Amino acid sequence: MKNFLKDRGLEFSDEKTLITHIDNGFDFLGWNFRKYKGKLLVKPSKKSIDKVTEKISNTIDKGKTWKQEELINALNPIITGWSNYHQSVVSSEIFNKLDSRIWNMLWHWAKRRHPHKSRYWIANKYWHSDGKRKWIFSEGNKQLNLLSDTKIVRHTKLKLDMNPHLDEDYFILRKIKLGVKKLTNLANRVWDKTKKDWQPETETMINNCCPI
Repeated sequence: MKNFLKDRGLEFSDEKTLITHIDNGFDFLGWNFRKYKGKLLVKPSKKSIDKVTEKISNTIDKGKTWKQEELINALNPIITGWSNYHQSVVSSEIFNKLDSRIWNMLWHWAKRRHPHKSRYWIANKYWHSDGKRKWIFSEGNKQLNLLSDTKIVRHTKLKLDMNPHLDEDYFILRKIKLGVKKLTNLANRVWDKTKKDWQPETETMINNCCPI
């Protein structure tokens, strides 16, 4: 391996290199790689989870006096960015847990703003329903994104005889295919959010709709 890297102008860092058993696992690029009962699972690392939780908590704390829409605008990029990064690994359970944590943080945020109001009043002011889902933290058409809305897009398994330094065409095509999957997922999420806000009012509008 050292010779392989040396030919490409790279070398190991003894300080950053860790040799460990796969059953014990290791963290890399925000993910934890570990075998569970003989099966390798890649999940968001505890460090990455703690970091995004702290970032969201600090943002909510910073927004004590913000309008609800301002807080949503500040949180959505954090939530969407983190969930998109981890959507290709085993993240569903963690997404749901983080959604629950965020809900609790927002509940405390809302209660702190209205210490003399009832729970019912607070819930009705800050959380709404779209018919299918309840407890949507929203104001008007602006609503908080959920990590659990991000669908998991599995990586296509690598061909073991392929080398990223030698078989560039294979890896370029693989990256394109994965990108298409993620874009399709994003388009579906946008469509799900917008379709309920627009309904054709006349038969003429229906006939003139451009099919997607």
